Amino acid sequence: MKFPAINPATEEPLVTYEGHSAKEIESKLSQMIKAQSQWKNFSFSERKKIIKKATTILRRRKKDFSTLISEEMGKPITQSLAEVEKCAWGCEHFAEHAEKYLQPEFVKTDAHKSFVSFEPLGIILGIMPWNYPFWQVFRFAAPTLMAGNGIVMKHASNVPGCSLAIQEIFHQAGVPKGLFASLLVDSKTALHLIDDKRIAGVSVTGSTAAGKQIASRAGLNVKKCVLELGGSDPFIVLDSKVSVQECAHSAVQGRIVNGGQSCIASKRFIVPQKIAREFEKQMKKEFESLVMGDPFNPNTQVGPLARDDLRIHLREQMKQSIRMGARVLTQNKPWRGKGYFFTPTLLGKIKPDMPLFAEETFGPLAGVLSVANSREAIEIANSTEYGLGASIWSSDLKKAEEIAYRIQAGNIFINKNVASDPRIPFGGTKQSGLGKELGEMGIKEFVNAKTIWIN
Repeated sequence: MKFPAINPATEEPLVTYEGHSAKEIESKLSQMIKAQSQWKNFSFSERKKIIKKATTILRRRKKDFSTLISEEMGKPITQSLAEVEKCAWGCEHFAEHAEKYLQPEFVKTDAHKSFVSFEPLGIILGIMPWNYPFWQVFRFAAPTLMAGNGIVMKHASNVPGCSLAIQEIFHQAGVPKGLFASLLVDSKTALHLIDDKRIAGVSVTGSTAAGKQIASRAGLNVKKCVLELGGSDPFIVLDSKVSVQECAHSAVQGRIVNGGQSCIASKRFIVPQKIAREFEKQMKKEFESLVMGDPFNPNTQVGPLARDDLRIHLREQMKQSIRMGARVLTQNKPWRGKGYFFTPTLLGKIKPDMPLFAEETFGPLAGVLSVANSREAIEIANSTEYGLGASIWSSDLKKAEEIAYRIQAGNIFINKNVASDPRIPFGGTKQSGLGKELGEMGIKEFVNAKTIWIN
């Protein structure tokens, strides 16, 4: 099987990679068993040196890696550079803090001594997405490796170059040979890997539909599974005292980050009726000033969508919302040239049952819904199957914090767009997933919490 990388900005082929055969997969898994048996006995200080070297490689070759990201999935180069830097930060954080996070926890009981020891599970399968082709991998890999595990990865098929580059980074950093393996395989093969007795757990970032399929397979095999799935994050403005101009600017930035192709991008904009018209006006102004085009132009804010099927689906969500009564507020002209570009579009007269609001929209498409009060805002924010993130905007921090407890989401950010941070746990509720990544909770997902009791 072949894996072609296509430049979404030009629709031109980049490089075609040969997929891994069943024989090659078996060889890599066998090698990984030996590598992980060594790695789990490395001290934290020994692992730290290696993962910090990965940090050095990421920063030294930041330009190369960011170019690869922009070529394969179309992210503007300034955002690709920031993504590589964030990967370096993630490696740095877990290299420095893993030992503290995984220290034995002593518990006072009737025993002479009793404590919980945190020990690696073994080989973890990572099934990773294309939208943050480096960061999504490193935020899973850095803590998982520092905990003493090995990793076999099935990356998205449209970013094969990124997948192999990440493998090379860890090998150059000095992990035991074969400890990290990037497999160029299809989704069916990845599902079969879950059945392999050598795989101890699965971490997946992707759509809710894919997550259900993978979790079902993991459940049949009684294997630990962490799911970071879809999201339809609400952007909630609580009061009319906020600066509408500044708030609308943050709203647009939260919507168009990564071309809108982010599970934690702001997607549902809920504002008080008193400022709804002015808010729409400011968002429209911001949308129409966005620079869309060549990802390698440093002034570009919105690049192409990663694949044409994503553009087709987003266009249908927009058309269906318009058929249901939504009104186009932006006046940008459609993209006429090559590339999978979707013109940033703002819709008005939004209703909660429109696809724009009821479904996850992956791209630069937005709409504003006005509400009478905070009670209605909460009700609408929670009226979704998703529960990944939410941002609340208010001049009254006490009220915003009270509202945060009532929003059904795994991540609530007040007066800031939702983001992931290596220092704090990240994950969703409802159909947005299970388990956590990052922080102390994240690194403990793929360890055996072993109780030891001594009389």
